[in-house]
Formats: sequence, structure tokens, C-alpha cells
Amino acid sequence: MKKFDVIALGELLIDFINNGKSEQGNLTFEASPGGAPCNVLSMLAKLGRKTAFIGKVGDDIFGRRLAGELRALSINTDSLLLDKATRTTLAFVENDETGDRSFSFYRNPGADIMLSPDEVDEDAIKAAKIFHLGTLSMTHEPVLSATKKALSCAKENGCVISFDPNLREMLWESQDDAKAAFDYGMKYCDVLKISDNELVWFTGEEDYSKGIEVLQSRYNIPLILFSMGRDGSRAYCNGKSVEIPAFVQKNTVDTTGAGDTFMGSCLHFVLEYGIENMTEDTLSEMLQFANAAASIVTTRKGALRAMP
Repeated sequence: MKKFDVIALGELLIDFINNGKSEQGNLTFEASPGGAPCNVLSMLAKLGRKTAFIGKVGDDIFGRRLAGELRALSINTDSLLLDKATRTTLAFVENDETGDRSFSFYRNPGADIMLSPDEVDEDAIKAAKIFHLGTLSMTHEPVLSATKKALSCAKENGCVISFDPNLREMLWESQDDAKAAFDYGMKYCDVLKISDNELVWFTGEEDYSKGIEVLQSRYNIPLILFSMGRDGSRAYCNGKSVEIPAFVQKNTVDTTGAGDTFMGSCLHFVLEYGIENMTEDTLSEMLQFANAAASIVTTRKGALRAMP
């Protein structure tokens, strides 16, 4: 028996989300706990799954608050470290009238990129059924080496590898480095979640079906989850493909965390059924559930604490 259903490694940060203007006409921002891997864990915790996080925050007002937020959500923090020398990473998020976002990161450096290989809790990874990661933990050293060590440990100990690249181009020194991180994760993963813009960026194919074919020809990924925003989502598994439309919300205020909500919901189904047992009906039910959850979270500000 495994102690954890899902363990994730990566960034834990504060999303400062544009919350209108003050009486003086100044922009106001709401400090929301965030970070894609922990958003996924938050959704899974809401679904009753046992989760844990490996990462680093600053030993500052934001880092201590983030650690408390995870504990309040029943996400295990035994492998979360507080760094006295480096501040917690911050991301300022602005939304346009449709709820779509633009980011400005304060991470030069941020505590999340200071996790070193010798700080990776291998025992915690061995105790998990699924190991989840993205590429924001591959942008810099030493966290790049820590991520590779954790990924190797997870693979060697039979974890299902879940990968959501979560492209943030402004955090990379070059597109080649970013594409190398995508490639690295896809070589290892059993479950891939990729968005429409990431697929086009990585494969160069504007036709989504052709882009998926490129991935399938290069990599042996048992379950590919493809998110298309307002156009819904697709799943490719065991030679089957299913597409389900989105639940478009008239009350959308913030799309932050929608993809993470979708990912967490899908991993809930992976835990329930196993990839090898996914039928077309199961895939359809999974996507309907995940699309609905993602739709709900867009009606709320933030992500980590906004999961349905």
C-alpha cells in the first residue's frame, strides 16, 4: 500500500491577481496562493485523495503562509522546505475582459528554483502512486537537477508519471531550452496534459490532430489529455480518442488554475480505473467531469483555494 495517491514537485508561489482599482485609481492586486503542481494537488485533495508536495518557499511572510495553506488543504508538507536566504516567488497576473491572463514573474531567483538534488525526499516519492511535475522546475539550476533526480526515483519505483509542461515562455532563456524540457518530460511520462497553444508551439502543427500524431510518433505516452479552452478537451488512450465540449461560463472572471483543475480531475480517474482499463465511456466521463470542474473554477478568483 502506498501512503500517497499523488506527490508533486515544483513551484509554490503567490499569484497577485488584478482586482480592479482603488478609489485613487491605482491598480489593486489580491494575493492568492498558487503554483500549478499544488493547484493540481488541491483539486485531488478536494476529491478525497492523499497528496504531498516537494518544493521550496522563502522563510518569509508569503512562504510561511503558503505552507499553512497547504496544511489547511490536507496536502502533506513534510517535504516542503523554507529557505532563509531566498524569497518566495511572486507572479503578478492581469486578466483581460475574457478572463485570459498575462504574467509578470518575480523570480531572480525565487526560492522554488533553489531546491537542490540532495533536498529531494526520495522516501516520499517511493510512497506515492503518481508523481506529477511540470517544466517550471526545469528552468534553472539547482532545481533542474533536483527534478531529474526525483523523476528517475519515481520511474525506478513504479510511480505513474504525470506531466503538464505548463509553458511560461518568459521564464526561459531560450525556446530551445524550453523545448528540451518538454521533450525530457514526454520521454518519461505515462500521462501528458498539453494545451492547444503548447501543442502548436512544440510541434509546429496548426492542425491539432496532426500535432497529436507528431507526439504519438515520437513518444510512447499511454494517455494524452489535450485541452482546448472554450473548445473543450480530448483524450487519447489505448488506441481510442474522445472529445467532449467545454461548459462555457457566462460568469468567468479568472482562468487561472483551469488547466490544473482539469488535470487533477483526470488524475482522480486514473487512480480510480488505471490507464490500461480506460474505455471510451470512462474517457468520456472523465473529460465531462474535468471540463465541468475547470468551468466552475473560472468563476472564482485564484486557484489553490478556489477548487470546486
